[in-house]
Amino acid sequence: MEGPKLPLQLQPPTYGKLITVLSIDGGGIRGVIPGTILNFLESELQKLDGEEARIADYFDVIAGTSTGGLVTAMLTAPNENNRPVFAAKDITDFYLDNCPEIFPQVKNLFPNTTKMIKALTGPKYDGKYLHNLVKEKLGSTRLHQTLTNVAIPTFDIKRLQPTIFSSYEVKNNPSLDALLSDICISTSAAPTYLPAHYFDTKDSDGKVREFNLIDGGVAANNPTLIAIGEVAKQIMKRNTDYSSIEKMDYGRLMVISLGTGTAKIEEKYVANDAAKWGLLSWLTSDGSSPLIDVFSHASADMVDLHLSVIFQALHSEKNYLRIQDDSLTGVVSSVDVATKTNLEDLVKVGEGLLKKPVSRVNLDTGLNEPCDDETNEEALKRFAKILSQEKRNRDITSPRGVSAN
Repeated sequence: MEGPKLPLQLQPPTYGKLITVLSIDGGGIRGVIPGTILNFLESELQKLDGEEARIADYFDVIAGTSTGGLVTAMLTAPNENNRPVFAAKDITDFYLDNCPEIFPQVKNLFPNTTKMIKALTGPKYDGKYLHNLVKEKLGSTRLHQTLTNVAIPTFDIKRLQPTIFSSYEVKNNPSLDALLSDICISTSAAPTYLPAHYFDTKDSDGKVREFNLIDGGVAANNPTLIAIGEVAKQIMKRNTDYSSIEKMDYGRLMVISLGTGTAKIEEKYVANDAAKWGLLSWLTSDGSSPLIDVFSHASADMVDLHLSVIFQALHSEKNYLRIQDDSLTGVVSSVDVATKTNLEDLVKVGEGLLKKPVSRVNLDTGLNEPCDDETNEEALKRFAKILSQEKRNRDITSPRGVSAN
């Protein structure tokens, strides 16, 4: 039975009790995993609020790195009806249909040798298909037009510092108001895999700002803290959307953080092998990039550890949900083996992850362990109810909203 119709735009946090955050990790083709989970969450929201409900209608900010940045854009870019270009259910098909073209597989007798030679002369993939696809889907949409606030990290190799494309900051810094397609291409430009991306923007005075960008995973493969940081800055700056909130309160945050899976411990690299590696082996080994894997996994895990400590210290563990599979083995743990079989296996990983118990970092060991009888699927159903009620409360309280009754 379809639920009552609600106003689509989420009213600001100043009219609510919570600050809602969605974060999506980087991970190449493994973006299929959070895509599968988001499809489940959106379907639960639709059961509560009708078939037109979309992820962007419920979150104050959505952050995404690399492939997560692409998913973020898909969920928040407006179509001609000012609704998201993609529903969550479309994300998996997008990956299944396009990843084999984005990451074409080498078809010869010596694939690993070919990959190594390619890595010495340039990125493994030229990125042309991805660039054209993103430009086609996102068109002329700019950062300020997203249907809810987004935060997408990149890294500027000319300035040697992160550049975060935050829709919160566009008013204060118009040079950030880039085409969403350029932002997606940049945050996905993983070193050794896809080429770095250059573009520029002009402000109202005609001043040009140059961007020389690579993958956001260099700065933050798990962008949850970036999203929270953007919220904290708005509170500090007295943004009217947060006018009733005097200081940052983690207890008010409700966070869903979606990983893209990592290799099972001791499965991917071992010290006895790595001890013999030189520069070439660290950059490319068996078609992968150990150095990038180490940096991205360490970055993501440290964010999860930090947030687990904070939320447990505040006794608000139920407000933080990290869904991650750290037991991937073989090619399913790769970022670019885009065969039909592997992509379909990633869908199964996402579906299986929904059935697994909620995990939380053991603060003594640093390992994720099952923490209670609630499964990820059950936790998402609980979050969907909270998100729906929070939206209804804001609609009733805000002078810009409409009562759901």
